[in-house]
Amino acid sequence: MSGVYIIGAQYSTFVRAVALCCEEKGINYGLGFDFPDHTLEYKGVTHYRLHPFGKVPILIHGERTIFESTTICRYLDSEFSGKKLQPSHHFERAQVDQWCAAISTYIDKALIRDYLLEFSFPKGRDGDIRWDKLEQSKPKVEETFSILNQQLGNNTFICGDRYSIADALLTPILDYLEKLSDAKALFILYPKLESYLLRMRCRKSGQKVLIAAEISS
Repeated sequence: MSGVYIIGAQYSTFVRAVALCCEEKGINYGLGFDFPDHTLEYKGVTHYRLHPFGKVPILIHGERTIFESTTICRYLDSEFSGKKLQPSHHFERAQVDQWCAAISTYIDKALIRDYLLEFSFPKGRDGDIRWDKLEQSKPKVEETFSILNQQLGNNTFICGDRYSIADALLTPILDYLEKLSDAKALFILYPKLESYLLRMRCRKSGQKVLIAAEISS
């Protein structure tokens, strides 16, 4: 079967999560909207054919296509050799799965959709930041940091003592937030999360993927 290609923008947190999994497993991959013999138009006919909801990332592996970030990561972990990003024990795997789901939904919404993107892509009149919306979102941001801090505890990784798909999903989110001046105070309040992020950035995968953020702050 031919190589792996991740369709999506490099700055996307979910695209970066898939790329982190590829790096951790040593999978060679391409990334972007220009893949062999074809350029995919965002929200075009081909995009909707590959992902019925017009989102990214989408994985191309030979003749196979898969969408939804966590599903893609699980597929890569099962299909390719190398280090395992999911525990073999059923209960431990369920713990990772539940945090993958939480990060992809509640945490992404609180920290990215309702908070960071207001700085990056303001929706106010004349493209201004809606500071009232940010004030409304801050309690949920603070609550989310507290939950993550409690889950991390004294562990090296978010689900224990080994790197998992949950770390790949969480790292790009925290990486963007830490670069946002308005959110730096939260990392001061939760130094364990700051140390966690530093560890993830220092990994070879982090050094390769967490680069030149194209989303401004």
